[in-house]
Amino acid sequence: MSEKYQSREERRRSSKPARKKSGRKNGPLWKKIAVGILAACVILMIAGGVAFGVMVAKSPSLDQEKLKSIYTSKVYDKDGNEIFEIGGEEKRTYVPYKDIPENVENAFLATEDARFYEHSGVDFIRLGGAVIANLKEGFGTQGGSTISQQVIKNYLLTNEKSVERKVQEVWLAFQLERKFSKQEIMELYLNKLYYTGNTYGIGKAAENFYGKEVKDLTLDEAAMLAGMVKAPNNYNPRVEPERAKNRRDTVLTLMVEHGFITSEEADQAKQVDVTAALVKPKEDSNPYKAFVEKITSEIKSKTDVEVSSAGLKIYTSIDPDAQKYVNSIMAGEVINLPDSEEFQTGLTLTNTQTGEIRALGGRGPQADFNYAIQPKRSPGSTIKPVLDYGPAVEYLKWSTHHQIVDEKHEYSNGKSFRNFGDRYYGKVSIREALKKSMNTPAVKTLNEVGLDKAKEFALGLGMPSEEFYESSAIGGYDHVSSMHMAGAYSAFGNGGFYIEPHVVKSVEYQDGTKMDLAPEPKAAMKDSTAFMVTDMLRDVLEPGGTGAAANVPGLDIAGKSGTSNNSKDSWFVGYTPSATLSVWTGKDQGLSDTEDDMARKIFKSVLSKTSSDDSRFKKPASVSEVEVLTGSDPAVKAGPYTPESKKTTEYFVKGTEPNEESNQFQQPEEEEEPEEEKPAAEKPSGLSVNYDQASNVINVSWDGQEGVTFEVALSQDGGPSQTATSTKGTSFSVSGPQPGSTYQFLVTAVSDSDGSRSEPAAASITVPAAQEPPAEDGQNPEEPPPADGGGNEGQEPPAGEEPPPTEPPADGGDGGQDDGGQGGGGQDDGQPDQPEQPGTPPPGQDGTGGTGGNGGTGESDDDGGDDD
Repeated sequence: MSEKYQSREERRRSSKPARKKSGRKNGPLWKKIAVGILAACVILMIAGGVAFGVMVAKSPSLDQEKLKSIYTSKVYDKDGNEIFEIGGEEKRTYVPYKDIPENVENAFLATEDARFYEHSGVDFIRLGGAVIANLKEGFGTQGGSTISQQVIKNYLLTNEKSVERKVQEVWLAFQLERKFSKQEIMELYLNKLYYTGNTYGIGKAAENFYGKEVKDLTLDEAAMLAGMVKAPNNYNPRVEPERAKNRRDTVLTLMVEHGFITSEEADQAKQVDVTAALVKPKEDSNPYKAFVEKITSEIKSKTDVEVSSAGLKIYTSIDPDAQKYVNSIMAGEVINLPDSEEFQTGLTLTNTQTGEIRALGGRGPQADFNYAIQPKRSPGSTIKPVLDYGPAVEYLKWSTHHQIVDEKHEYSNGKSFRNFGDRYYGKVSIREALKKSMNTPAVKTLNEVGLDKAKEFALGLGMPSEEFYESSAIGGYDHVSSMHMAGAYSAFGNGGFYIEPHVVKSVEYQDGTKMDLAPEPKAAMKDSTAFMVTDMLRDVLEPGGTGAAANVPGLDIAGKSGTSNNSKDSWFVGYTPSATLSVWTGKDQGLSDTEDDMARKIFKSVLSKTSSDDSRFKKPASVSEVEVLTGSDPAVKAGPYTPESKKTTEYFVKGTEPNEESNQFQQPEEEEEPEEEKPAAEKPSGLSVNYDQASNVINVSWDGQEGVTFEVALSQDGGPSQTATSTKGTSFSVSGPQPGSTYQFLVTAVSDSDGSRSEPAAASITVPAAQEPPAEDGQNPEEPPPADGGGNEGQEPPAGEEPPPTEPPADGGDGGQDDGGQGGGGQDDGQPDQPEQPGTPPPGQDGTGGTGGNGGTGESDDDGGDDD
C-alpha cells in the first residue's frame, strides 16, 4: 500500500503549478558595478557637500576692520604675569601699495604666489599638489596657500592643521577676493610679515636692514627680504650670510623663471654681497629681547600663526628674577667681563625636569644675533659625556670603575694626538679620565662603542647635526649653542628623559581656544646611564677636577668644562636636580687666560643666585653601589683586609657588579706591633712668597723631592682655604691680587706612589694697599675674589685634554688651566694637517671648531681636540 502513496513532500510539490520561464536576461556585471559606483559617488558628493556646508558655517565672518587691525600678542611669565608684548603698530612702518616698487612685489609673487593675479583666491594647481602630499604623509605636511589664503590664515583663523581649517581658509579666501582688490590684498600681506626681533612688515624691514624706504630698495635687496620670510632666523644676512645668499639667489632665479626679470639682471644682482648694504641694527632695550625670536619660532613651527598680529596670550616659563640677574651679568655689572668687543658669551638656564627655559643671555658685537641660541660652536670636552662615556654605559654597560689605558694613541688614519702636556696616566678608570678630561680614553671609548651607536645616542640628546667623526670624541664638532648643551645635559639629570628646551608652555587665541605647546619627554637613555654619568660628572667639580672653580657649596652639581681649538671657545655646562645652566664664551682670535675662565665664573655666579635647591640626585634601583679594589681589572670587591687607601666606591649596572672578592691583602699578625709607616712624601722646604708690584703678581716658589705632586691651597683675608692647583712644578703665581688683602699659601706634597701626604708648608703675604683704588664699575662687593686671583683655578687648556691637577703651568701661574694657560693658544701648533679619510671629516670639517691646542680633536691645524 505504501507504494501507492506519495510522501507529503512529494504531494506538496506536485500540487504547485509549474513556474513559467522568464523571457528577461540578467544584465552584464559591469553595469551593476557602474551603477554602484555612481550611487556611491552621489552619496559621497552629497555627504561632502553637507560637510563642506557645516565647515563653512563655522567660519568666522570676514570683518574688514579686523583685517586691517594689528593685534598685539601678550607674553606672560612663569607666574602668569604679563611682562612684554610682541607686535603692535609702533613696531611697523606702514607702506601703501602705491609706494611698493614693482621689483619688491614681483619678488614676493615669484616666491609665494606666482599666479596671484590669475586665480580667485585659491591656486588649484598648487592646492592639488598639496592635497596629494597631505594624503600621503598626513595633513599639514605641505602647504598650497596663496597670498590671499595667507592673509586669511594670519588674520582670522587659529592654525590647527586640519581639513576643517583648510576648508574655511579656502572659503574665506574666495570671499576676500570678492571684497578687496588684488592691490589691497597685497598691501595687507606685505605690511604684516614678520622678520626678526621686533621687525614687522616690509617697511620696517627695509628700514632696519638697509636704512632706506621700500621704494628705494634695489633688486638684490628686494629678493633678500622676500626670501627671508620663509625662515627669518635662518636667512638673516647679518647672522647667516651664506644661507642668506643662497636663499636670495633662489628668489632671483624664480623671478627669471616667471618672467619678472632677465637672466642678465639676476646674474648682476647675484654678484652683490648680501652684507654690503646692511646697516647696524638699533639697540633693543627690551630686557626679554633674547626670547622674542625663540617664542616666535616655537609658535610658528607648531601652529604657523603670525605671532606679531594674532593677538595671542602666550604663557611662558620665563623667570623675571633670573633674567634680570643674567642681564646684569651680560652687562658686566656683577663680574668684570673683558672689555674686548670681540668677547662673546651665550647662556641658557633651564628647568632640569621640564626643559623649560628660565633665562637666556648673550653678549657680542652683533646686536640682532641671539648668542644663547644661534651660535654654531665647538663644544670642546663638554661633548665627552654625550658622545663617549654616556654611550659606553648605555650600550656596553661599563661601570664607573671601567679601566682604560691612557697612553700615546693615534686616530684610525694614523694621525697622532696628545694629552695635555704630553702626559699619560696609564690604566685609569673612566671616572678619573672624565674628571681630568684625558683625551686618549675618550677616543678609545668612542671607538669601542662605535661611531654609529655613539651618534644615535647623541642625536637622542638633541645634537643638531649628524656630522660626527672620530675627532668628535674630544670636541671636533662645530654645531652647538648653549641651548643645545643645556638640553643634552638636562637629560642626565632627568632620569634619562630628553625634553627639548622650550619657553612657550601654551597659547590662547582671541576666541578663547587654548593650545598646549610643551614638547613631550623622550626616553633618551636608561636611568642607570643617567645616574652613573651624573655621578662621574660630580667629581669634575671636586678639588682636582677641571670644574672646581665653578662649584657652588651646598648644591649637588654635576658638570663639565670644555675648551676648543686655539681657545676660541670655553664652556661650562652643569646641572642640579632642578636647574641646568650652560655657559659658552668665545672669541674668534682666541681667548686669553683670564677670558677662558669666565665661563666657570659666570656659571658659579648665576647658579648661586638662581638656585637654592639642596636636593640630591638619587640612585635608581637599576644601579648597584660596590666598594672595589682600586685599579682592579676586571673589577673585584675590596676584601676584609684591603686598606682604605686601596678602596673606592663605584657604580655598576644592576647584574654586572663583581662577585669575586680581593685576597691581595692578608690579616696582619696580631703579635707584631705594626710599624708606623713613614710618609713617602716629605714636607716642601724653602717656601717663598713675593709680590711683584710692577706686574701686580704674587710669585710663590718652594723646593721638594721627586715623585710627588704639590697641592697649592690659598685663602684670602682669613677666609676658607681652597685648592688653587696641583702641579709637578715648584712654582705658582697669582695675577691681579686685591690691594690690601692678605693671602696665605699652603703647599702639600702628595706621593705619586702611595698617595701619602706631607705636612703643609705655609707662608703668607699682604699686598700693599693702593693709594687711590679705582672704582670698578659692576664689581659686586659681596662676591669673593677668585681663589687664584686671576682666573687660574681649575682652568683648562685650549684644545685637547684639560690640564690635570698635577700639571705645572708653563709660566708658573695656572697649574690646572683648561685653556692652555700659556697665552690662550693651542699646545701643539705645527702638527701636520689630518688627511681626509674614512671615519674622519673631510677637509674643513675637522679643523674649524672642534678642539685644539693639546692635540686630540684631529683638527686640521692642531694636534688635538678639546682640553677639558
